[in-house]
Amino acid sequence: MTNSFAVHIPDADLEPDPLDPAQIVSGTPEVSGKVLWESPDGRQIRGIWQITPGVVTDTEADELFVVVSGRATIAFEGGPVLEVGPGDLAVLREGDRTTWTVHETLRKAYCINL
Repeated sequence: MTNSFAVHIPDADLEPDPLDPAQIVSGTPEVSGKVLWESPDGRQIRGIWQITPGVVTDTEADELFVVVSGRATIAFEGGPVLEVGPGDLAVLREGDRTTWTVHETLRKAYCINL
């Protein structure tokens, strides 16, 4: 078990996490992140993630996240379109296929269940 902690998300140093070029639809988006905590069995991950403007595709995990800064449109294949920005909480369903249009560099705090 990890000790309790607090992190100031806007100032947190993140590490580059290169996208698979096949995910990039347009632009030159760059991803970075930091895992803050992972359960011993690897089934829960909590961290910070950031992406710069561009359009990318993804297959989602079971995730809850809160946007700290930036703006994006998340279009679900055969489903809804979400507009997210600072203060928004979103829930993604495992297996959903999405297209992210990132309008302003987006930084989020997340919790993923595998």
